Amino acid sequence: MVNVSVETREQTEQRLRRVIAAAEFVVHEGVWSFHETPIDQPPTLTPDTLAVVRDETSWSSLRPAPLADTGVERFGLWSFHFPPNADNSGFVGWLATHLKTQLGTGVFVVCGSNHERGGIYDYWGCPADLLDQATQVIDELRTNG
Repeated sequence: MVNVSVETREQTEQRLRRVIAAAEFVVHEGVWSFHETPIDQPPTLTPDTLAVVRDETSWSSLRPAPLADTGVERFGLWSFHFPPNADNSGFVGWLATHLKTQLGTGVFVVCGSNHERGGIYDYWGCPADLLDQATQVIDELRTNG
């Protein structure tokens, strides 16, 4: 369920630090990229396909980046599974702002839901060469939650 919270900036900061500390945090191995196919050629789903999304003209699937393909953006990934009933409203904007402020990078986020594991989960990506720095920022936020 999406929570609606009316709180001060300080209260939001404190709540989201508790949320990030309680979340299951996993850094995923490898380098990932988006692979595009025309709208009339949906991608084949494989165990390595993490996400698929489309617009009006193409499909985009997130999967491991081929080593030889240097013509695509390459990303490092991590994920959060949140505890049941955690009020994580505003989490994406909060963490994205921390990462932009501290590292200068934007991120992408793919969300899903698995009720057996508490509900909403997020997969996050940043430029592959900044993954170690991004996880350091996250570790600091989790430790000081």
